[in-house]
Amino acid sequence: MINKVKILNSKVNIISLQKTLNVIDKWITVQDIKKYICLFNVHMCMEAYDSNDFHNVVDSADLVLADGFPIYFGQKLMGYSDAEHIRGVDLTVQLSNFSQKKNIPIGFLGGRKNTLTNMCDIFKRKYNVDTINYSYSPPFGQWTDEEKKNMINDINKSEIKILFVGLGCPKQEYWMYNNKDKLNCIMIGVGAAFDFIAGNKKSAPLWIQKIGFEWLFRFISEPKRLWQRYLKHNPRFLYYFMLQYFSSKRR
Repeated sequence: MINKVKILNSKVNIISLQKTLNVIDKWITVQDIKKYICLFNVHMCMEAYDSNDFHNVVDSADLVLADGFPIYFGQKLMGYSDAEHIRGVDLTVQLSNFSQKKNIPIGFLGGRKNTLTNMCDIFKRKYNVDTINYSYSPPFGQWTDEEKKNMINDINKSEIKILFVGLGCPKQEYWMYNNKDKLNCIMIGVGAAFDFIAGNKKSAPLWIQKIGFEWLFRFISEPKRLWQRYLKHNPRFLYYFMLQYFSSKRR
């Protein structure tokens, strides 16, 4: 049984990266792969806090991982010393390497076409991963019913067991929730991981990641795109989490 802790109104698993790989391996081994995994950060936390529908999407996930450092640090503050920070980029790379060792076919959905091409090339050239059976950059905006149907059919025909979904929050989580029963694979919403792996975006130095300021590094790198998200969500998250934390201490 994997422990969960409530961060605001969402339940987040207490789990390591290695145990996550073990759980996925077990799902595949026993053919129980109609699953989806959310990588939980402050943005997703506040989207779930503000929307009952999205809260249900997140809480229906088979695993919810602490992708954001504030989420992981919050787990630590709540008394879970074995909590681990699991970044989307790290999970994507480690699980792709894992798929190569286990000969598990994988796929990628989302991002721009050149991003997917570059990322797949990096996996093959740098990590010797040759288990990529599917990659698709869907059109931007709303998809037609035919496009949705073809996407589902193509994914199932590829016979992949793991699908990394990079459509951005909350679109990717809604898509995984709505298609869980239609697809024969484990879906993992990894957000902007494709861009980081392909080299379109620069990852924060390791020391910045370890002290929890990767969000600030990203904000400085993309202020026009991220300023509203961080200025809207981060202060609210801090306020509501502090209320939760001190309320739990008074019990």
